Amino acid sequence: MKKIVFVFAILTVFSCKQKKEQIIIEDISVAQKIANAHGFKRWDNVTSVEFTFGGQIEDTNSGRSWAWNPKTKDIKLKKSNKTVVYNQKQLDSSNLKIDKAFINDKFWAFIPFQLVWDTGVSISKPIKSLAPVTNTELNKLTLLYSNQGGYTPGDAYDIYFNNDYIIKEWTFRRNNATEATLTNTFENYIDIEGIKVAQEHKKADGKWNLLIRDLKIQFEE
Repeated sequence: MKKIVFVFAILTVFSCKQKKEQIIIEDISVAQKIANAHGFKRWDNVTSVEFTFGGQIEDTNSGRSWAWNPKTKDIKLKKSNKTVVYNQKQLDSSNLKIDKAFINDKFWAFIPFQLVWDTGVSISKPIKSLAPVTNTELNKLTLLYSNQGGYTPGDAYDIYFNNDYIIKEWTFRRNNATEATLTNTFENYIDIEGIKVAQEHKKADGKWNLLIRDLKIQFEE
C-alpha cells in the first residue's frame, strides 16, 4: 500500500511539473514569439554584425555600411569615402547624429528583436487585419513608443505578421498619427545560421525598395 502511495505521489509531482512547463510555454508573449521566429535565441552568440542600409545593389559605394559589435558596443560607419568609429557607451555631440542613423538602420534590419529589446514601449494584443500592401489577412500588433526619451518619441508602428510569426509588412505612423507615414513590405529574407533578416522593403506602387544588403553575422564558436 505504501508503494502505491509513493508511486502516486511521484506521478502527481511529475504531472504538476508538466503543467507548470506548459504554462510557461503558453505564457510567452507574442512579441517574444516574433523575435524567436526570426532567430532571437541565437543572438547571445553573436559577436559581430555587418550590413549596408539602403543604396543600390549595382553601386557598391551607395548606402550606409555598418560594422557592429553588440557585446562591446563598438560601431564603424563607412559611407562613400568616409569612415567613422565610435562606441555607444561614450556618445558625445560629435557622434550623436551618426548614432541616430545607426539606431534607425538597425531598427529596420532587426525590428523583430527590437520588440523585446526596447523599453518605454507599449505593445497591443494581436488582431486579425488586412495588410495594407498585399491586402492579405495577417496578424497585426501595434508598438507605441513613449513620449519621453529615445530618438523618435511618440511614434507608432503597426506590425503585420503571419501565423509563423514572420513579419511581412509594417506601417510607420509618426507621432501616432491616424494616417500612415510609411507602409512597406518585409521580403526576400536571408537566413544566417538561424537569424532571419528581410533584405527588401517595397511600397505598394513597386517604385520604392529599401534594401538591407551585404549582411554578415559572426558567432562565437
